[in-house]
Amino acid sequence: MSTDPLLQPFQLKHLTLKNRIMTTSHEPAYPEDGMPKDRYRAYHAERAKAGVALTMTAGSASVSRDSPPVFNNILAYKDEVVPWIQNLSDGCHEHGCAVMIQLTHLGRRTTWNKGNWLPSVSSSKHREPAHRAFPKLIEDWDIERIITDFADAAERMQAGGMDGIELQVYGHLLDQFWSPLSNDLVGPYGADTLENRLRFPMDVLDAIRKRVGSEFIVGLRYTADEAQKGGITPAEGIEISKRLAETGKVDFLNVIKGRIHTDPAMTDVIPVQGMKNAPHLDFAGQIKKATGMPTFHAAKIPDVATARYAVAEGLLDMVGMTRAHMADPHIVRKIIEGREEDIRPCVGATYCLDRIYQAGDALCMHNAATGRELTMPHDIPLATVKKKVVIIGAGPGGLEAARVAAERGHEVTVLEAAADPGGQVRLTARTPRRREMMSIIDWRMAQCAARDVEFRFNTWAEVEDVTALAPDVVIIATGGLPNTELFESGAELENIVTSWDIISGDVKPAENVLIYDESGDHPALQAAEIIAEAGATVEIMTPDRVFAPDIMAMNLVPYMRSLQDKDVTFTVTRRLLRVEREGNTLTATIGTDYSDYSFEKQFDQVVLNYGTLPLDDLYFELKPLSSNEGAVDHAALIDGRPQTVTRNESCGFQLFRIGDAVSARNTHAAIYDALRLVKDI
Repeated sequence: MSTDPLLQPFQLKHLTLKNRIMTTSHEPAYPEDGMPKDRYRAYHAERAKAGVALTMTAGSASVSRDSPPVFNNILAYKDEVVPWIQNLSDGCHEHGCAVMIQLTHLGRRTTWNKGNWLPSVSSSKHREPAHRAFPKLIEDWDIERIITDFADAAERMQAGGMDGIELQVYGHLLDQFWSPLSNDLVGPYGADTLENRLRFPMDVLDAIRKRVGSEFIVGLRYTADEAQKGGITPAEGIEISKRLAETGKVDFLNVIKGRIHTDPAMTDVIPVQGMKNAPHLDFAGQIKKATGMPTFHAAKIPDVATARYAVAEGLLDMVGMTRAHMADPHIVRKIIEGREEDIRPCVGATYCLDRIYQAGDALCMHNAATGRELTMPHDIPLATVKKKVVIIGAGPGGLEAARVAAERGHEVTVLEAAADPGGQVRLTARTPRRREMMSIIDWRMAQCAARDVEFRFNTWAEVEDVTALAPDVVIIATGGLPNTELFESGAELENIVTSWDIISGDVKPAENVLIYDESGDHPALQAAEIIAEAGATVEIMTPDRVFAPDIMAMNLVPYMRSLQDKDVTFTVTRRLLRVEREGNTLTATIGTDYSDYSFEKQFDQVVLNYGTLPLDDLYFELKPLSSNEGAVDHAALIDGRPQTVTRNESCGFQLFRIGDAVSARNTHAAIYDALRLVKDI
């Protein structure tokens, strides 16, 4: 019997949870037609198979037709959901994992022009800033209807074999009633007393209990401190928690702190990289102490040590490690096997959530198998034939290729021109707030070291260096260099520096700086932070209608917070046409895609961010020497079959290139390139 606090069982009513680790409710946006089909089941089953005690699905499943699926939510208001829920429940139960689902009505946290085009409803007359839909002030018949909808949905989840449900009470309709900041009603559900504000959630609880009985597990995930003037205070949150406990109808409390109505507020609830780990853990412990209720909590608990502390100190009964399990679904298995050092770390990039809020599906920045369990392996199988694999470049793509090839049992050699691994990630990590990104590199280096991968640093690989190794497979992962050509002109932009120059420290900021951002990704704002911190005046200009479109909601927040009190201007719909030097002054000619208008403006420094161009000389030199001449069978790649293209039968090695050596993309794309190619070599 283990003495590890995380591996102790926990009794939740009649349900025995085999350890203290859970994944909290989250919507990865994998439903198809509103149903949790095979992809959804495979995602949760992978974590169940690896030992997680409780998986919470959906974030959240919609109970009503006027709560349209703005996050591609599960449609819990449809009877056809029941067999799909049963399939999902069975997929977790067969591995001894309990499974529950979160139910909600989104209220104003949605929009009217999705689903059935019904007006959103809320206890507030104000729209939520994040979703922008002005709601109808809810009427009595709406309240009655939605109470019934909650009960109906709970009954469907019970029929589908779920162990319980969780009501979502932060930012969504139930919380909109009980928060004084979002309740404009009068009468029995009005804002004048706490009892009235709580009446609607309590009525929903009553209706659910009448429908599902006393044994079915029901809990709440709710805010007990809105951390905003005029909102729910910690004292009131504790009082709400006590009242929930006193009802006898709630089996667990899943505590959060804060609001989610704006991107900054949500980022404080779900912190991203560079922010404090487990910032609300002690507050959750206060709720547990005040109520004596089974208490769950998750908010940037990325590592086993923090999770273990939370349970050992009695702050939590079940600790949520949700993003951590997106990075590594096998955390529990590795704890049990004494392999905590092998756990792939969550780096807080929050690529997962940011993609959802831009209508994408959840993907992990550096685990390309997450969400692709039907096609991509988390455990790499051994190859039947051992090969010699040579990889050029030790950035994230090259290191993933090396790791996967080594796990396949191949003999792997990596040639890297720099003195250290990391590529562009090493540049990214020079910003203190983003240094967690280096864990992407450090973890892979450790995995490669454990599998005897040979690294040759300070090696600018030439054709002879590669062929001398007599490889069976060569993978070019050389990345790219900053693009300094103007859009479609073919002309090299002169008198400028790149965002890389600023981030690396090779070029110091001047006093009056233009950052021209044609790419819309992190390097422009990383450079802006450095330049603004130096006291310069900064103008960030883009030809797009919004700035930094590739930096999604939650990752944009830290940049904005750092720049708000600096002399920084954001300019959209302006295109840089040329830059001319006159002494120490640069004259930028600026136009727009919307008309022929142009003007001139003076700066001391112009910084360009326009992605990268592939560093591909070696690839093209090796191409005629390879059996496939660099060609990739896309159908085989997508279907998960080995590459068998032969274009030159006189040559022996296969040649591939991945990541930015192909075209400028991102870290996830490079890692996915490597995984899906090398898993079949």
